[in-house]
Amino acid sequence: MSQTTKTPPSAPAEASNRVTLGWSNRLLARPEVGALVAAIVIFIFFLIVAPAFRSPASFFTVLYQSSTIGIVAVAVGMLMIGGEFDLSAGVIVTTAGLVNAMFCYQLGINLVVGAVLSLVFCLVIGFLNGYLVVRTGIPSFLITLGTFFVLQGANLGVTKLVTGSVSTPNINQMDGYKTLDAIFASSFKIGTVTVEITVLWWFLFVALSAFVLQRTKIGNWIYAVGGNADSARAVGVPVKAVKIGLFMTVSFLGWFVGMHTLYKFDTLQAGNGIGNEFLYIIAAVVGGTLLTGGFGNAIGVAIGAFIFGMTSLCIVYAGWDPNWFRAFLGVMLLLAVMVNLYVKKLSTARKVG
Repeated sequence: MSQTTKTPPSAPAEASNRVTLGWSNRLLARPEVGALVAAIVIFIFFLIVAPAFRSPASFFTVLYQSSTIGIVAVAVGMLMIGGEFDLSAGVIVTTAGLVNAMFCYQLGINLVVGAVLSLVFCLVIGFLNGYLVVRTGIPSFLITLGTFFVLQGANLGVTKLVTGSVSTPNINQMDGYKTLDAIFASSFKIGTVTVEITVLWWFLFVALSAFVLQRTKIGNWIYAVGGNADSARAVGVPVKAVKIGLFMTVSFLGWFVGMHTLYKFDTLQAGNGIGNEFLYIIAAVVGGTLLTGGFGNAIGVAIGAFIFGMTSLCIVYAGWDPNWFRAFLGVMLLLAVMVNLYVKKLSTARKVG
């Protein structure tokens, strides 16, 4: 008689606590999606209520306004992804222009030489900010707040001491002016529309930042440092170098916008830039960057800057009181923080393999 051998039942599969995400949730988990939806809604809204916004010239004016905030916001966003803040980013823009203008005017040297010296000065400030943060362990909020007050006082005090006023002399007749004006403050025509060169620079810096964050080892280091610096250090990430480099990047792009401001208007007020550091941070947060670090991207920061530029001008185009703009910024910041926390939860949910 033959015997039938029974195959023992297989062991039950190990339960998994990982979450399966549908395509809609995977889309929502991208940092920039919330900002993109908000930008589309605001864009349509102002097309309806602000007829002046409907012209191509007005749209490119909005892009220019966005670029003046968006260039520095790119670096501030990267720094925030790396887990730090820089509250001196607004005044360093003014410092860069003041150093260039007054140094060259007083000594009678070429503006190009002054621009290079101004860049070195700004990079030193960025290095000191980063070095003090990683060396002392004091929160970057406090370190850069101190730098903010030092630069604010020096900008006003030194300018008044040297020039007898709170503004720089007009520099448009000095050697090197035409070269730097062409690089930082020129414009060109597309049909009947004038396009400022800072818009192109903004697009370039956003593309470069996106490439670094998403396609390079340095980008992985930035996310790792912002997510958990101790864990990143344990696997060989040069945490100190990454943080110092990010602070210097903020200073570099602050210098760049400072050069634009100086050569756009040919003179500079020493009190300019105060408060802009919050606009950079708001652009980054609205664009999906978490205040806790480790999450965000360059495209989202660019969209956040565009929302800022669009709203600040379209409130005027609509004929409203410009004071409402600050109220809008506060509402957008609160909403963005709540949306970003939800998006972060979606992004950290694992898909079953």
